[in-house]
Amino acid sequence: MSGFAYVVEDGKVESPPLKQALGRRAGLVWIHLTTNDERAQLWLGGEAGLSPYIIEALTAAETRPRCDSVGEGAVINLRGLSSEELATSDLLASIRIYAHGGCVFSVTRKALNALHPVRELVETGKILDPGDLIAALAQAITEELDPVVADLGDSLDDCEEQISAGKAFELRRTVNRVRSQAIGFRRFLNPQRAAIEKLAAMPSDWLGDDDRLHLSSAADRAARMAEELESIRERAALTHETLTDLRAEQLDQRSLIVAVAAMVFLPLTFITGLLGMNVAGIPYAHEPWAFWGVFWLCVVMAVAIAFYFIRRHWFER
Repeated sequence: MSGFAYVVEDGKVESPPLKQALGRRAGLVWIHLTTNDERAQLWLGGEAGLSPYIIEALTAAETRPRCDSVGEGAVINLRGLSSEELATSDLLASIRIYAHGGCVFSVTRKALNALHPVRELVETGKILDPGDLIAALAQAITEELDPVVADLGDSLDDCEEQISAGKAFELRRTVNRVRSQAIGFRRFLNPQRAAIEKLAAMPSDWLGDDDRLHLSSAADRAARMAEELESIRERAALTHETLTDLRAEQLDQRSLIVAVAAMVFLPLTFITGLLGMNVAGIPYAHEPWAFWGVFWLCVVMAVAIAFYFIRRHWFER
């Protein structure tokens, strides 16, 4: 288990050890833990003295964005990008927060990119209370996700411009990747928008009017990204269907060419097979012109059959 702590009072910022930060009275006491084991539960229950419900909310293995009022405080779960490799079904790392009065406890299991800029804001004295901290986290998470969602849309735009049967396999891989990521992000952005909106409307003394405005802005951005991801998902499905149709059309065209070739050579094979029987009585078997006569007969038949298919427009796409 690792972590850090900040104590902010009257614009002064301290970074004491975790145990020393407990019990401090200040405008903001932020205690953050990074852990994947049970020691966090023991520390939060023993040293920090938090209730079992809050400990479970902060250390649960599986979480989704949420916001619940707990007494005078609130439990908030948010999701953001991580520098660590995550499962394809879980593309965003979580941060679990319990805020009350002037104190904030937060826990992450994977590295969260948004923590770094928020810590810089705390260290420079730009975050003074829990409302500022949570609003800054929500804004940092949504600001980082915004260009990633935009890049997914740009990738899909490029695929739509390059649609052709010759690039079907390559484009389908790209479209499948974009659709998978869009579904993974959208899975968390919709409930995250709802959680941030619920927090902004929560009647808490530690949330100021400016904090609520920042939270509402982050919720609006999350809602816009969720709508964009829904659009990307639908467009990716349509593009995938178009590529599948192009591939099927390409296979049909090739099958048609094979069928036409078989139709051309089928009567020729019959004639050569019939005349190639090793039995007596084959007409013109001893004539010197017989071979070339059969050869040119087959050529004329092949040309006639091919001309028939051309006139019937079988070779047109």
